[in-house]
Amino acid sequence: MGVPRAMEALRGRAEVIRESLQKSQTITENMVSILGSFDHRLSALETAMRPTQIRTHSIRRAHENIDKTLKAAETILGQFDLMRKAEAKILRGPHEDLESYLEAIDMLRSILQFFSENKSFKSTDSVVNHTNNVLAKAISKLEDEFRNLLELHSKPVEPDRLFDGLPNNLRPSATSPGRGDPGSKSHAENQKNIENAVYTPPTLIQPRVLPLLHALAKQMVLAGHQQQLFRIYRDTRASVLEQSLKKLGVERLSKDDVQRMQWEVLEAKIGNWIHYMRIAVKLLFAGEKKICDQILDGIDSLRDQCFSEVTANSVAVLLSFGEAIAKSKRSPEKLFVILDMYEIMRELQSEIEYLFGTKCCAEMRESAQSLTKRLAQTAQETFVDFEEEVEKDATKTAVVDGTVHPLTSYVINYVKFLFDYQSTLKQLFQEFDDSDPDEQLTTITTRIMQALQNNLDGKSKQYKDPALTQLFLMNNIHYIVRSVRRSEAKDLLGDDWVQIHRRIVQQHANQYKRISWAKILQCLTVQGNTGGGGGLLGGDSGGSGLSRAMVKDRPMIENGKNPGKYIRFRPEDLERMLSEFFEGKTWNDQKR
Repeated sequence: MGVPRAMEALRGRAEVIRESLQKSQTITENMVSILGSFDHRLSALETAMRPTQIRTHSIRRAHENIDKTLKAAETILGQFDLMRKAEAKILRGPHEDLESYLEAIDMLRSILQFFSENKSFKSTDSVVNHTNNVLAKAISKLEDEFRNLLELHSKPVEPDRLFDGLPNNLRPSATSPGRGDPGSKSHAENQKNIENAVYTPPTLIQPRVLPLLHALAKQMVLAGHQQQLFRIYRDTRASVLEQSLKKLGVERLSKDDVQRMQWEVLEAKIGNWIHYMRIAVKLLFAGEKKICDQILDGIDSLRDQCFSEVTANSVAVLLSFGEAIAKSKRSPEKLFVILDMYEIMRELQSEIEYLFGTKCCAEMRESAQSLTKRLAQTAQETFVDFEEEVEKDATKTAVVDGTVHPLTSYVINYVKFLFDYQSTLKQLFQEFDDSDPDEQLTTITTRIMQALQNNLDGKSKQYKDPALTQLFLMNNIHYIVRSVRRSEAKDLLGDDWVQIHRRIVQQHANQYKRISWAKILQCLTVQGNTGGGGGLLGGDSGGSGLSRAMVKDRPMIENGKNPGKYIRFRPEDLERMLSEFFEGKTWNDQKR
């Protein structure tokens, strides 16, 4: 009974569901029919509205075109307004308000660019031509302003201002030209002080003006006026630099001018030249480099060319004097000033490499290097000349009493000076030879000393008295040894050299004593005229065979009659005279 009842219930529910689905299907069909009707109506409405839509779109596009035209007109009018303002500033000129003037030039360039990019506008060509004409006038006035501003602030530097930029120990009040005061510090000490010195280049153009000049230069380059800028800068600054050096004392001298000068005058000019080189490179050229880099910043090729042309003539004048000295006739006294010149060129080498390191300055850099080499070569050749001149010196200066000859003191002082230049000489040797510079200096010094000794040997033979020959050699070689022992030459020549020459001095001393005292012994010895022999003072004059003249010539009459008649000097007189033998006093001086 349960199963049939359940089946009946399921059958009833299925019937209800079927009826519901049938109703849904009917509703769906009705909705589709209604929607179809709406679609038909919308299509008809769209067809009716299409002409209105077309008209609306045309109107919208017209409005957009009108807006674009108005905006373009506003832009063009704005450009004309800018041109009017820029032209008014250009007409007033740059001197009144340079910053505003430069802004006006930038404005004109912007206007040119605008019309160049919008060539479709009517009358664009005439506007461009007018703008270019105004811009050309503006740049012309700009050139004049650059020239006037640069000339106004470019003045020669007075010597006192340059001296203020030097270290205290190099100012004119602190030292004399050239090698300085020989009585003060040694040359080596002075060189050390110079190496650590601080230099202060002068202010060549006021710092506040440099940005204005830079802005003007930049505008000229943008306008394509590089060459005009170059000429103005070169002519103005080169002239001022040359005037500064002229005020300092720099002058152009040829080789012939140098050859005609007396040595004292030439030596002073060389000393001045050394100061001029230091001032020119470390102060003036350094200052020119600084302002050139600032005014022409960002214009690299023109900047290097300008600096090269500004300094070219001044560098040539300075180096030509050095070349004239290096090529002039060599002489021993020139050696030390040539070494001074070589030193200053070495001292300035790094600055010269920096200042003139560009391709544009290659000729000046190479000229400086060439002069340094030439000075080194001249110094080396002068060494050889000096050695030969010492050995061949034929001066007839007579040294009557066998004391130190002027040549000896001259050569020794010369060698002492050489040792003041030890470090310089070693650098100089390395310019041409890679061997040990200490050994080269030792060789040169030894050869000069030997040349001196050879010459002294020849001069000693001029004495007729052999005792004076030995005394002369003893005194001179003793002076040499003593001088070497008291100088730096001792470390170079060595103890063996000193000992050998001390023995030579002693040998000459022994020879002098032997020859000179032999005469005194002969005077004190009784030499008979007969073979009966003789003896020292005393004995019977008759038995000795001595003549009356011989008795009178010698002090042999103490036991005779009236001895005071023959005695000129008493024993105490002789003792006093001998004690003062080497003091240069005479018996007549003593009596007075």
